Amino acid sequence: MAEPQDGAQDEVQDAAEVPADLRAALVRLAADVLGETDPAQTPAALRAVRRFAPRRRATAGALPLWTALQEDEGFRARVTRVWLLAQDGAPAAAEPDAAGPPPGASPDAPALDRAVGAWLQGHPWQDLLRPEAPAPRQDADARRDEAAAREAARLRVALGVAREGERAAREELAALQRELRRLRSDADRARGDARALAAAAAEDARRAAADHAAATAERAAAAADLRAATAERAVARDTARTGRRLAETRARLLLDTLIDAAGGLRAELALPPVVDLPADLAAPADAAPTDRPTSRGRSVDDPALLDDLLRLPRAHLLVDGYNVSKTGWPGTTLADQRRLVVDGMAALAAQTGAEITCCFDGQPGHRAVAAVRGVRVLFTSGETADDLLRRLVAAEPPGRVLVVATSDREIVRDVEAHGAWAVPAVTVVERLRRR
Repeated sequence: MAEPQDGAQDEVQDAAEVPADLRAALVRLAADVLGETDPAQTPAALRAVRRFAPRRRATAGALPLWTALQEDEGFRARVTRVWLLAQDGAPAAAEPDAAGPPPGASPDAPALDRAVGAWLQGHPWQDLLRPEAPAPRQDADARRDEAAAREAARLRVALGVAREGERAAREELAALQRELRRLRSDADRARGDARALAAAAAEDARRAAADHAAATAERAAAAADLRAATAERAVARDTARTGRRLAETRARLLLDTLIDAAGGLRAELALPPVVDLPADLAAPADAAPTDRPTSRGRSVDDPALLDDLLRLPRAHLLVDGYNVSKTGWPGTTLADQRRLVVDGMAALAAQTGAEITCCFDGQPGHRAVAAVRGVRVLFTSGETADDLLRRLVAAEPPGRVLVVATSDREIVRDVEAHGAWAVPAVTVVERLRRR
């Protein structure tokens, strides 16, 4: 019989009537393959059949299975692949002989099995089902042979399914190996990128630490500058406040001095209220000059001059303490010298009403002098009494009567340059002894 072309084969098979035994064998094979098929690869029309019990698939699902074998090329190709793998080898590529078995079929396979393979592959199968004269045998032997044939067919299907699973597993293994190689390559690249990122992060961290250290140093420097500026501001504010108080004190002192001097002069001269002006009167030409007691022409060594100066309004006597005490009482202790000078100055202040300040060099272990009314006692710290005297004179307002009691020529020169009177220490001692 001539072999039909591919397009004609389907027409031949559709036109030909498939025997019941061949159709049953195809349905059983399809049911076995369906049971081993992954649910994701199961055709939609056979998903309900797949949920049947294995013994009921070939009977209850015969019609859907047969329809799928005819219409679903994918399912039919899978069934064909299972059948070929069950024939002890891979599918043969040779064209079938008209009277021989289909490609891939064993020559010793039963005719029905060979017809199944021929139908699945689209080859002629009618000649494979020619009736054969059965050998006379017993019914029991026939039943055993039929059961053995069915079991062999089932085992061949199971073998085909197993080989199909093995092939799929090998393909999946190959795909997994390719995926593994790809993942390893990606992992190597990721590790390289991670090392690069780690190095960049370490460099960023190093720069950040350096920036943080620099910022900390700058903040510390800024805090130090702020503290210094705050301290300077406080000092400047205190200095300004002290300057303002000093200026106010000097102005008030000058004003009080002028008021007291004017009041004293008015009382001393007993001047009546001004009625006539000097231009309205003229002194006689032969009028003798008035002799008034003044300090003009008197020496600073005269104790009386010291009394006159101290009786002037707001007069201030500044005493170089140890210079005066060592001049008057050199044989006594420093404590006794301080006491004698301070007590004498207290009596002088009571007699003249002058402001008196005694300056002593500060020494470790000296006893403080008891407070005396009318006398200010100052001890130096970090400077000499000479420097303290210079600062006190410089702090006084110009025009105030200042008298400095000292025999130190340098101090005399400096205080006289500021307009103060300088009285020798011996004159002060003589005045104190005369009380």
